[in-house]
Amino acid sequence: MEFQWVYKKEESRQIKSFLKEQGVSKGLLAKIKFQGGRITVNDRVENVLFKLSFGDQLKIVIPDEGEHETMLPSEGRLDILFEDEHFLIVNKPAGIASIPSQYHTSETMANQVKGYYKRMKYSDQIVHIVTRLDRDTSGVMLFAKHGFAHALLDQQLRKKQVIKIYYALVGGAVHSLAEHEEIIGPISRDTSSLLKRMVSENGKYAKTEYWLAEKLKDSAFVKIQLHTGRTHQIRVHFESIGCPLLGDEMYGGSMDLGIRRQALHCSQLSFIHPFTQEKMRIDSPVAEDMKRIIEIR
Repeated sequence: MEFQWVYKKEESRQIKSFLKEQGVSKGLLAKIKFQGGRITVNDRVENVLFKLSFGDQLKIVIPDEGEHETMLPSEGRLDILFEDEHFLIVNKPAGIASIPSQYHTSETMANQVKGYYKRMKYSDQIVHIVTRLDRDTSGVMLFAKHGFAHALLDQQLRKKQVIKIYYALVGGAVHSLAEHEEIIGPISRDTSSLLKRMVSENGKYAKTEYWLAEKLKDSAFVKIQLHTGRTHQIRVHFESIGCPLLGDEMYGGSMDLGIRRQALHCSQLSFIHPFTQEKMRIDSPVAEDMKRIIEIR
């Protein structure tokens, strides 16, 4: 894959310094050097110590990534919301894990993406997950189609420039919910469980913002924005204020209101496309099982 820039500064500068500013890591430069890539300036091959001058046309060729042999491809069909040469964004159903594990080895979203890449005969077949979701959470999930794209989106994630909006159905003390509020509570592991988390003064800072979208008979429909990305953050925070998600048995959510998984859906993802600078917003309608509860209650 090729990427190119026109150098527009008056002072000269080494290629490696300029590329670092563009998000090209030392690891990627090593890959270009030792695995069949190429750096050219005005169509002449140069090394990273070459100094750029105003108007120079710099091009890097990144070698194909191939595939991870241990990642099994799946024939599962993807619900694709957006795709270009850099990113693949899909609508994840509830009940499917994001990545393979001891318990879910071959039918995860990563396996399905690998299968899709193979069917499409893409030269880069390594699966780069940028945003993942819990197994029983549905909605928008973002994959990068090559390592450079993944690195650039990771930078946006660290700077909190990737915005994720969720919708959830919560129960419990819904009468206490404000129209708009922030939940700030550090999160740590619950020592009684291998999987469960809890709000604890010894945990890591976590912030969740919510808006009350609709009050139902014995539950509420809320819009949520994450400002940090702790494991189970939304589930833990709503449990901590007495309003666990419907269907979320781990955190005390009601299992009697028509849904058997945590009623949580990632409905919107926004970021700046690092190669086109376009403001991207990808939407996914609320999952059908959640929609049914809203309609009947």
